[in-house]
Amino acid sequence: MKKGRVIVFVMVLMAQLCYGQKVKTGVLVIGNGNNALGAGFQSAISGVKTILLMEDRDFELSEIHPLDKNLSSGLEGEFLKRMRKAKGIKDTTKVYVDQTSANAVIKTWADSTKNLTIIRTKEWSKLKRAGGGWSIQLNDGRTIRAAVLVHADASGKVNEALLLPKMKEVQWKGLNYPDNLYRTSVSSGFFMNNSSTNILSLYDLLIPGQENIVALNPDQQSIAAGQAAGATAAYAAFFDLKTSQSNLKKIQGELIGYRLAVMPFKDVLNTDSNWKAVQFVGLSGFLKGDFSSGQLNFEPNRNVTTEEIKAVVKEYFYKAQIWFDDHKDAQMTISSTLDLVCKIGNKSPENTLSEVKKRWKMNYGFTTEFEPSRNITRREFSVLVYDYLNPFNVNVDQKGRVVR
Repeated sequence: MKKGRVIVFVMVLMAQLCYGQKVKTGVLVIGNGNNALGAGFQSAISGVKTILLMEDRDFELSEIHPLDKNLSSGLEGEFLKRMRKAKGIKDTTKVYVDQTSANAVIKTWADSTKNLTIIRTKEWSKLKRAGGGWSIQLNDGRTIRAAVLVHADASGKVNEALLLPKMKEVQWKGLNYPDNLYRTSVSSGFFMNNSSTNILSLYDLLIPGQENIVALNPDQQSIAAGQAAGATAAYAAFFDLKTSQSNLKKIQGELIGYRLAVMPFKDVLNTDSNWKAVQFVGLSGFLKGDFSSGQLNFEPNRNVTTEEIKAVVKEYFYKAQIWFDDHKDAQMTISSTLDLVCKIGNKSPENTLSEVKKRWKMNYGFTTEFEPSRNITRREFSVLVYDYLNPFNVNVDQKGRVVR
């Protein structure tokens, strides 16, 4: 009898301690689908204290097509890798993502992820702004204060609390080179409309006139979209900025650093030693992919023509105009590419030639021989341009237009 009273006393005491407790975090993610999963993990991985608030006990993941549909990279690729390991199958094998196994994998993953706290089966009320951030009250009396909110809720409760309309427009959109919006992409590869050539613009994650909230479309559940949202929220929280001050280049660089493809090239995977250079140069549009059967192929071994790069290189760099006026050859060679980057970047031709020769196989991992007079491949061109010119450092506006 006495033991029972002690247990009751302890439970009452714990409840009193929790009631009125205020918990501070950098990023608060609300939801329990693919979007919330990606956002919560990436925010924490980016080094920001993150709380993922779920009203249910388990994640409810939408179907994921790892091999024949989505171009799985970043956290989605990592999740599928963990799923395969848990099921004891090879990394190249298609894996069935059942909810029970998925939640077991996520729990183990979360337990080893620094900065991430998952609060399950907790109802909440009074989600509101608090200063420049957010405040939400849980049903156990605790209050969470967060700098940035990631709205990944599919129930409509967040919309109701904040008087937000349901998101009508799709966030994932087909890559279209002429409109330049691909340069603002922070995620890619979501399978939609029988195509994996879709991208997600940073600016489609932000709500005009609403600061420090990153919103995801509940009708398009994607770990990759969530990862982009998590990085965006973490950037604002880490640097104590408003989400309207999001730095596109910094966020893109962060996501590529964590192996998320922001350009949906089907034939250059993130296991490729030159993947990062292809992604960065692909964002600039220096080399564009080819559409085929709902996929975008980079064709890394194809030779580069002068005509395909001329307009966009001149768009990025004034000095390129003079170079192209003098260069009349139809094909770009290794030598002419080095001459181009030296002229634009004010680099020593002799030193650059010597450096590239040394780096050709050891640093760049090329299997081809270094022959300056040979026509250059798209893979080789991407690596040299990224290493010595890096058009990614040139800013673009919200419509993807170059800002100089």
